[in-house]
Amino acid sequence: MKLLKFTTIMNDDKRIVRLLYPQWQGGVVAHWMPDIPPEDAARGYYLGAHLLAMLAPPTTDRIVEVPVALDGDDRAAENGISGYRAILRQTEAALALMREYDPDRIVTLGGECSVSVVPFTYLASKYGGDVAVVWIDAHPDVTLPFDGYEGYHAMALTACLGLGDPQLMRLLPAKFDASKALIVGVRSWDDGMKRRQEELGVAGLAPAEVRADRSAVSDWLKRSGASKAVVHFDLDVLDPAEIVAGVGVEPDGLRIDEAVRIIRDIAAEHELVGLTVAEPMPRVALKLRNMLAELPLMK
Repeated sequence: MKLLKFTTIMNDDKRIVRLLYPQWQGGVVAHWMPDIPPEDAARGYYLGAHLLAMLAPPTTDRIVEVPVALDGDDRAAENGISGYRAILRQTEAALALMREYDPDRIVTLGGECSVSVVPFTYLASKYGGDVAVVWIDAHPDVTLPFDGYEGYHAMALTACLGLGDPQLMRLLPAKFDASKALIVGVRSWDDGMKRRQEELGVAGLAPAEVRADRSAVSDWLKRSGASKAVVHFDLDVLDPAEIVAGVGVEPDGLRIDEAVRIIRDIAAEHELVGLTVAEPMPRVALKLRNMLAELPLMK
């Protein structure tokens, strides 16, 4: 699918970039979606990113797209990461776009969770570490290569902390201190990941905690000492009883209005310099696409 062409005008006062980053290679997700053909499952992130771009409000900010390969042969695992070579190339391409446009603020539409790594570490470098990261996600995303699960999307937050594959880490322009990272909406951990989160010193708030205390996130941000924030919004943080928008369907998540309120509250009290919406998995669209491909006169 090709990105629709938008007429854009650069706002030189803010230098906001809307980054379309349809990376899919970091997701190893077929086992979570038995109703979707395996060859479609991970690449559904590519379609999901482009759907987000179509659904997002019109903007006069510059829109740029990270070139992402669709070749299934790029899924080979290397150094404990599935699709390693493709992810390496696409990380370099995303960094080149950051250097070319030098944005002050970035809205990223993904793609699996690792699409936050480049824009967030770029912003951490730009603002000298005066940035806190709020990771709104059902999962902590603190795995490392060779933990057993090879999906880079589950390593996204640890990568932002500067932990992971040495070659990828050398590319990144900065890292966050764990004391400036908060996971919101977390409620599902793979084996050992809750312990790792605790060992790293990354704070976490469950959906029930932010529901009971509306100031919990704001209070943590104040304690972080950062004047700026970046927000990663993984759609699987949302309660599947209201909407199934991502891969994960962990029960008892945030409602849409709660997630939006948290992000709006952050922006009201701190300078929001980065926002990522990630992990869209358009199950219905994938099934419709496959149905259309089977109809006479369509092929």
